[in-house]
Amino acid sequence: MNTNYIITKSVPSSEELQLLEDRIYEFNSAQTGKDDGQLFAFFIRNDQQEIVAGISGWTWANACEIRTLWVHPSLRGQGYGRNLLESAEQEAHARGCKVVLLASYSFQSPAFYQKCGYKLAWQLNDFPPGHQNCYMVKGCKTG
Repeated sequence: MNTNYIITKSVPSSEELQLLEDRIYEFNSAQTGKDDGQLFAFFIRNDQQEIVAGISGWTWANACEIRTLWVHPSLRGQGYGRNLLESAEQEAHARGCKVVLLASYSFQSPAFYQKCGYKLAWQLNDFPPGHQNCYMVKGCKTG
């Protein structure tokens, strides 16, 4: 290891995290020849324009990953999550994706995703301890 470099510990800024994301994306694109990555997000806002629900993720190389889906507790069970999920799936389809991946802890919403057509692809047990991290997939609709 070059002695001119040092390891520093910090609470990362959003800019520092973005730098890492950009470098990994550049590497992945160079390895696959695919550089069509795009972020997406959909939000539901109240009358004061505050975000009360939202979904975000990315598409790249004919695949989509949903990274975050959140609905305010007072709005859960009213179809907002399903509408956001369907919006993300439609965006993925429009961008040529063949598959959507997401992760959900066992204490979050894996049953909700299964009702929406997602299949459990893999489950990491005891992560975090006492729970599972469920990786779920769904094919994009064609036509």
